[in-house]
Amino acid sequence: MNSLGWLLPAVPIAAGASLLAGRFAAGRRLDRPAPAIAAAAMLATLGLAVAAALTRPVARFPLFGRSPAGMEVDGLSAVLVLTVASVSLAVVVFAAGEFSADESRARFFGLMLVFTGAMLVTVTATDLAVLLMAWEVMGAMSYALIGFWWRDRGRVGSAGVAFVTTRAGDLGLYFAAGAAMAGTGSLDLAGLAAADGRWRDLIAAGVVLAALGKSAQLPFSFWLSRAMAGPSPVSALLHSATMVAAGAYLLLRLNPLLTATGWAATLVAWTGALTALLLGAVALAQRDLKQLLAASTCAQIGFMVLGAGAGGVAGGTAQLVAHAAVKSLLFLGAGAWLAALGTKDLAELHGAARRYRLVGVTFGTGTLALAGVPPLSLWAAKDSVLAAALERSHALYAVGLAAGLLSTGYAIRALIAVSRPVDAMTRVDTEETGTRHVGLLERLPLPVLASAAAVLGVLEMPPVAGAWKDLLGTGPEPVPGPVELVLSGGLALAVLAVTWALTRRPGRARTAGPSPVRHWLHLERLADLLVARPAFALARTLARFDDRVVDGGVRAAAAAGRGTAALVARGAEIRVDGLVDAIGGGIRRAGGLARRPQTGQVHTYYAQAAVLLAVLIAVVLLVR
Repeated sequence: MNSLGWLLPAVPIAAGASLLAGRFAAGRRLDRPAPAIAAAAMLATLGLAVAAALTRPVARFPLFGRSPAGMEVDGLSAVLVLTVASVSLAVVVFAAGEFSADESRARFFGLMLVFTGAMLVTVTATDLAVLLMAWEVMGAMSYALIGFWWRDRGRVGSAGVAFVTTRAGDLGLYFAAGAAMAGTGSLDLAGLAAADGRWRDLIAAGVVLAALGKSAQLPFSFWLSRAMAGPSPVSALLHSATMVAAGAYLLLRLNPLLTATGWAATLVAWTGALTALLLGAVALAQRDLKQLLAASTCAQIGFMVLGAGAGGVAGGTAQLVAHAAVKSLLFLGAGAWLAALGTKDLAELHGAARRYRLVGVTFGTGTLALAGVPPLSLWAAKDSVLAAALERSHALYAVGLAAGLLSTGYAIRALIAVSRPVDAMTRVDTEETGTRHVGLLERLPLPVLASAAAVLGVLEMPPVAGAWKDLLGTGPEPVPGPVELVLSGGLALAVLAVTWALTRRPGRARTAGPSPVRHWLHLERLADLLVARPAFALARTLARFDDRVVDGGVRAAAAAGRGTAALVARGAEIRVDGLVDAIGGGIRRAGGLARRPQTGQVHTYYAQAAVLLAVLIAVVLLVR
């Protein structure tokens, strides 16, 4: 049992690390077999995930000599490991077709596998220490994947924005771990809700900050827009079942902690509802298909966060699973069109669904599910979340219902754009040179994901809903009644009809909302004004202090050494003069070395911190 718990994340991590190390050591020789190696590793991981879901393995080990740590597959994590492994396999198969001629395949698939393994550790971790380790690796891999085409400075800059923003939120998890040790003497996730009142509040504050940052909820949502700079398979993986879902999963997992504090549950519920509403408006205003899908990811994750705060854990988990299938399908469809036609502009994609029929049909299934059209998956899952919101507050329910109707609007807008016949707005190769071909490997996962997007709503329909709650161990939760189901389904169909009528009119293809909505509420500009600029001003002040005081002291010491050497040289022996010169030279070299780490590059500081952390861990293990 323990070995299975270790093997589940170890297989993708070991395969990915081998590809990365082999790419470094052997050059391009691993690029050809890399897709096959990655697909085989993910197929094995899916098999292990199925076995783990059935047998529920537990892996325990002592950490730092006395703190218990480990990984465990329970009801909730069993659902997540199956979801992560399935979606990752689909994305890897698609990427094997899209990256068929790329010379960096070993690096790409190596990063994808390590990223997937880190997510599997995240969802099975039983304590904050193991969770933090996987959380950090996942963040580092996401930076490398978003900035995969590293020769493009714009893409690397976008990766940096995403990395720094999520890292800012990640500090909350360190804060929560410190408060947990102080308040309970343990990092065990199951015991956080039992902490003393003041410590419990501090733990909850750190967890909420980290989860909202990772899941791109307000006010952190803008980083997900920047993440679109990465390859399409990266977007499909990050936005469906892995990184962006990790924060929502953490809140669902720690619902007892949120409930125990009271204020944290309310804050989380309203943040999720407002993110679903406001980012739904952002999605409706987009002209770029991938940007529309990115904003809709923030909005749909908002429903999961709403479920975690309102006490609808089963509904939020069903939303997470259904959304993973829907959003991976839509991003892969958008990626297939971008590779084939060289554009992702909604107006320029007119006729795309007619030209590539399989992609069009599966994309249509995904958009209808995203729209909440009955009986597709997100309709029932979303209504379960709204039922929990209604139990908590009528205002919360109203905001969530309005957000659901917005999701119908932006989903149908995307479907209409790609379903139109070719017209004067249709363009190709406006962003890159298209291949005019969607290969077999790119088409292969689409019908499977479309089938899942269509049927996964059964998880929240009687009589399966009872078994679903028993599996998750949530106990009784509010369920949507016939009136709520009919109301939301009828309203979704009404919005669909209105959107279809309005959007089908000639000349309305490029309709978009006002500038603040189209530009993601200017969240990045606000973050730059309120956070980044003050932080850089402080950094510049510290740099000046370093140059004028610290480095100046080193230079003054070197000058004093040279002056002393000059005086001694007038009458002292050669050996004394040589000693003084050696001291001066050593001081100069020390000053040069002291300046070397000050590169101004975030990833350099992150690497230095990682090395220091590794040294600290080694010291602790050696002296325990």
